[in-house]
Amino acid sequence: MEKEIDEKAQGQSLVLENKAENTKKLYIESYGCAMNFSDSEIVASILSNEGYNTTQILEEADLVLVNTCSIRDKAEQTVRKRLEKFNAVKRINPKMKVGVLGCMAERLKEQFLEQEKIVDMVVGPDAYKDLPNLLAEVEDGRDAINVMLSKEETYGDISPVRLNTNGVSAFVSITRGCDNMCTFCVVPFTRGRERSREPQSIMTEIQQLWDNNYKEITLLGQNVDSYLWYGGGLKKDFDKASEMQIATAVKFEQLLEMVAVSFPKMRIRFSTSNPQDMHEEVLHVIAKYPNICKHIHLPVQSGSNRILKEMNRLHTREQYMNLIDRIKTIIPNVCVTQDMIAGFPTETEQDHHDTLSLMEYVKYSFGYMYSYSERPGTLAGRKMEDDVSEETKARRLQEIVDLQRIHSGFRTQEFVGQTVEVLVDKTSKKSENDLSGRNSQSITVVFPKENYKIGDFVNVKVINCTSGTLIGAAIGYSEMN
Repeated sequence: MEKEIDEKAQGQSLVLENKAENTKKLYIESYGCAMNFSDSEIVASILSNEGYNTTQILEEADLVLVNTCSIRDKAEQTVRKRLEKFNAVKRINPKMKVGVLGCMAERLKEQFLEQEKIVDMVVGPDAYKDLPNLLAEVEDGRDAINVMLSKEETYGDISPVRLNTNGVSAFVSITRGCDNMCTFCVVPFTRGRERSREPQSIMTEIQQLWDNNYKEITLLGQNVDSYLWYGGGLKKDFDKASEMQIATAVKFEQLLEMVAVSFPKMRIRFSTSNPQDMHEEVLHVIAKYPNICKHIHLPVQSGSNRILKEMNRLHTREQYMNLIDRIKTIIPNVCVTQDMIAGFPTETEQDHHDTLSLMEYVKYSFGYMYSYSERPGTLAGRKMEDDVSEETKARRLQEIVDLQRIHSGFRTQEFVGQTVEVLVDKTSKKSENDLSGRNSQSITVVFPKENYKIGDFVNVKVINCTSGTLIGAAIGYSEMN
């Protein structure tokens, strides 16, 4: 599910509507994937009930939290720099407490608290309900830590506070954890095994968003296609379920259809999918309902069968290409996007060219591309030598990026002359006279503001494009309004 912004390790400070009775101030930053941003909304909700209003002014905060990402070394280095900044402020305001949340907290718990002593509190992704108790320990002068992983969905009963929101789009978490032990990935170790959220709590949260005039939701999970509700517990234990549980189990395609039917005027996205777990039934549901966006983020990581095996991806190049063919047959107007890693251990020039040739076959609309960075604790980190030079990684990554830029331009050019439905979510960064939003394929569209506003569904005739943006003119409201 590692997408949403061009640089995944970018931070964002978040603020919500304050309660008059709250007297303490919370400053929170989030880094990494969309799940972290969603989790920060859970944290803000919990702490709001503990007397904390959020602030965007670091220096006035009583509590500073950073929700962290461990997926790549660059993300961790970004967080470390922020912790240095927080501690510099703390030296001026010694009453301030600093805590680390999320994946990096789980991975580096002892180092943060005992060795470096740069934080007061370390809280893993499954322990946010314990924040009140941990804060009490900090107030008593003790280091506080809880990084225990859960076997259940832990936050289905908490209504998230929507932070720094545009009032149009929101995240809704449906699963946590991952069972796919990719050798390069820390997620199974930091977020635990797969477990799914009870469907009715998901529907209730979406209803609340609809009642508050939200127009688009993204169903979130490390691997949404593995969603499976059979009454609670880990997905791996489903084979032990009773006959009644098996008969009434809800899979992802069923949940997706439930949401589409119940909220026909709400746009639905989901992220992220895993090629080995995406079933054709999901594709038919996407094709059937116009309010389900025609965009599938389908990370492949490499085009080489040898490297895919080393990554423990559990799908081959040929299986992936066959899945792409089925996707485009069932959903002709679909946009497919990718994650790609350059320079995985033992990667040869032939492996790299296999990746480029796969990209030529698919011609992705856009992608998230990175050079390999060793993650301590992963199988690759323990067993594989990081033997591709940084210079070679950089050159291969640049070749991947350059090819993706060509393909992105090819895909946006396909829309020129077409009319697309756009959900307006902001004013254009380049001009106050233009609005910006995304079409069903998740491509940014910019057009003159006229009398339209944020939250409108607008039909836009595309007249020009760049490699990442469609440029057009509004021709009227869409039927989704």
